[in-house]
Amino acid sequence: MALAFGVASGLGPAAGLYGAMATGIVAAIFGGTPIQITGPTGPMTLVVAGLVAANTSPDGRFNLPLMAGIFVLTGLFQILLGVFRAGSYIRYIPYPVISGFMSGIGVIIIIQQIFPFMGVVAPASDPFAILNQIYPLHGSVNWSAVGLAALAVAIAYILPRFTKTIPSSLVALMVLTLVAALFKMNVHVIGDIPSGFPGLVTPSFTLGGLGKMIGPAIQLGFLGAIDSLLTSLVADNITKTQHNSNRELIGQGLGNIAGALLGGIPGSGATTRTVVNINAGGRTRLAGVIHGLFLMAVLLGGSSLVKFVPNAVLAGLLVVVAIGIIDYRGIGHMPKVPRTDAFLMLLVLLLTVFAGLILAVTTGLILASFVFMKKLSDITETQTTLTPLQDQPWFDEEGIPEELRNSLFIKHVDGPLFFGFASQFLDLSRQLAGGRLLVLRMDRVSYMDQSGIYALQEALLTLKKAGVRLIIVGITIAHLDVLRSFRVVPYVVAEEDLFKNFADLKQNLPAILNRIAAPQAVA
Repeated sequence: MALAFGVASGLGPAAGLYGAMATGIVAAIFGGTPIQITGPTGPMTLVVAGLVAANTSPDGRFNLPLMAGIFVLTGLFQILLGVFRAGSYIRYIPYPVISGFMSGIGVIIIIQQIFPFMGVVAPASDPFAILNQIYPLHGSVNWSAVGLAALAVAIAYILPRFTKTIPSSLVALMVLTLVAALFKMNVHVIGDIPSGFPGLVTPSFTLGGLGKMIGPAIQLGFLGAIDSLLTSLVADNITKTQHNSNRELIGQGLGNIAGALLGGIPGSGATTRTVVNINAGGRTRLAGVIHGLFLMAVLLGGSSLVKFVPNAVLAGLLVVVAIGIIDYRGIGHMPKVPRTDAFLMLLVLLLTVFAGLILAVTTGLILASFVFMKKLSDITETQTTLTPLQDQPWFDEEGIPEELRNSLFIKHVDGPLFFGFASQFLDLSRQLAGGRLLVLRMDRVSYMDQSGIYALQEALLTLKKAGVRLIIVGITIAHLDVLRSFRVVPYVVAEEDLFKNFADLKQNLPAILNRIAAPQAVA
């Protein structure tokens, strides 16, 4: 996988090995998920490929120090996320956003492997550009390469049915490389890669270029954080353990800094590698360290063999990875889930493929937030009723003038009082046409934000000017302190009109009604 992602990134297979080696060892030691295996992954490789393409000269040379600088900033960003404890918020990303995002990445990888799968050098990495070039492809297909790629896919799927002792991708890589060499197939191969331990790369940081580096670094760091923490959740589900999200982000950041200094591509916790590790019996950090040391051994002694690996075989293995990334469960349930969830997942998928990863996730999160607020507001609205006070089971009509009995109302407020619910309070004056007493039941208000408080204050001021007496029942001490700090109490609602419960209100109701009935009280 490291070789395949190195080739796909545009930095070469050695960069994939360097990145997998460094991130694998460092993240295993310092991360918060002991059984997680870290290395190059599809989402991050896609971004790296775009950066390499944008910073490659016409003669094919890319600016490695600049790439290393971006990757170091990526690691620093992830460390900051861990230090500020942002890892805990991964659980709040809605499933449709994650589903559409992951499925979109799978689709992108499949599109990008069309040309290598056919034995042809890809003309570009952008999905649009690739799809536009597919039609003239039929005249230059290398069928030997197609056969190797198809066999790689077949081995990856069929071998696990018989044994899982050896990873099927490794078997496909070794067997098909041997086949291509023995039959002297005319296919593109990886070619020479540097042997021995990699030298240090000095990252390039300039004041003029720093602004252009921060954006890609944040994008890579964000993708790596999501990928790693999602893999951590998968590992927790399998092993029934509990990872440390914030420590995992710090470990990933340190790993990516180490990989950048060796000239490797950044990585993250990889679900495929981690599951292989768990199935093989790995339970401690030592497994991740050995994984990195084994890759180092390949560099030190096996580079002369790795150069014969056909690119088509790597393309076939990447297609298998991409197929595994696609969320078939989420796609299959689209007709059954709410239409807003289905639309959100499909939109994020399309934006991921054709607009960009960060734009897709950002758009998905913003829309999901609005959908959530709308649903929460609808729920609160159905639980919030305005009914005559005389309809309450505890209400006693004895001694109350007939002309006041239809002027007494109670409003139940259940749930959060936030900006998504503000407009409903602004409608109170219209609902209370002819009302003289409003009892607000606020014992079930779970949360109030600034917009909700302002809306409540404005609505109550309007009602007070219309001659409505305002009573609040059951408000918590914390929420009462908030209303006092905003001067809703006592300037809009008097302290004497605050009651702990309905029993206290019932006891004081005759005196309140007498003040309402008195002309001077209304005035």
